[in-house]
Amino acid sequence: MLVEYLGPYLPEDPVLYSFSLFVVLVILALFGWTITRKITMALLESRFVRNTNTELDDYILTKEVFRPLAYLVSSVIFYNFAYILPQFAIAIERISICVIILCGIIIFQAIINGLGEFYQTTEYSARLHIKSYLQILKLVTWGIGVVIIVSVLVNKSPTLLLSGIGAMTAILILVFRDTILSLVASVQIGSNDLFRKGDWLEVPQFGADGVVVDIALQGVKIENWDKTVSVIPTHKLLESTFKNWKNMEKSGGRRIKRSIWIDINSISLCDEEMLQKFKKFDLIKEYVENKQKEVEEYNRVNEFDASEIINGRRLTNIGTFRAYVEAYLRKNENVNHNMTFMVRQLEPSEKGLAIQIYVFSNDTDWIRYERIQADIFDHLIAVVPEFGLRVFQRNTDIGK
Repeated sequence: MLVEYLGPYLPEDPVLYSFSLFVVLVILALFGWTITRKITMALLESRFVRNTNTELDDYILTKEVFRPLAYLVSSVIFYNFAYILPQFAIAIERISICVIILCGIIIFQAIINGLGEFYQTTEYSARLHIKSYLQILKLVTWGIGVVIIVSVLVNKSPTLLLSGIGAMTAILILVFRDTILSLVASVQIGSNDLFRKGDWLEVPQFGADGVVVDIALQGVKIENWDKTVSVIPTHKLLESTFKNWKNMEKSGGRRIKRSIWIDINSISLCDEEMLQKFKKFDLIKEYVENKQKEVEEYNRVNEFDASEIINGRRLTNIGTFRAYVEAYLRKNENVNHNMTFMVRQLEPSEKGLAIQIYVFSNDTDWIRYERIQADIFDHLIAVVPEFGLRVFQRNTDIGK
């Protein structure tokens, strides 16, 4: 019909005739593209999408989901009017179908991207990270789309192409080995809730120590505390040892595990003068008095010779200091008393005797935690000499 209408106006030369019809086809396609892009799309975006109450369509709009529709309309025009160029009709139809399929894939990808960004604004994003799954879905979409496009171009059934791909499975597995491993790793991360975006992850093998800022199919991005960024392949991360500090932050307490090394040569039994001094320390006054009565009663019942300090039971300056440390921590409002609380003595070594503090602060913030820990040990190290003890420190002047 279109050819009959334009027939009187077309040149008789076959080449010019075909060229003229092609120009007409291009003009029709451009007209359809313009109408769709400039008028229909403008109305759809301004009046319908932006005026709705939901935010979902706004996120989809930012991904330009509707833009490929203009090319889709042009491709449909080419496909429907391909008959006016009989010698090129088959080629034009096949190319048009391929462009239509490609536009469909691009639109679907844009919708997936918009849905992904919208999901990040919901409360569920903190529980389940779906970026890896969306990437898998997009990868599968492209794979199916490519198979269909190739089948259209070569005029073969997609089933035959897929059966041929089955024979190339071993090669595909070899080529996409890292992608397949990352896919399995992503499923493990999501199903076992190993970590999420925003968790503090420590991965010594890769020198990473910081907050997870992105979890993708191919890699996990970690922003380290020095503001550098580490990108670790997803499957490599699961193959290595990593530490997730998430539960520590949730618990409301952060562990303080540090020792004060005491010079063994300064450890001694307490004489009367030392005991009288210790009774003036408010934190352990009651403890010293009670222990002194207990020791004296024990020695009296067992008739030990009290003239020698070594006979019977005696308080020691190291034991009294350990009691002071525990009493000091009990009174410290920055210590979480509902979690493990222990002041213990470790095995002596060449460094001396270690009094280890194993408690939890009630603040998990890194900066405030370090301040709390420093304040505790500032005080304890400063009071060590008050118990007749010395902190061990290696003498660097030996041999000079």
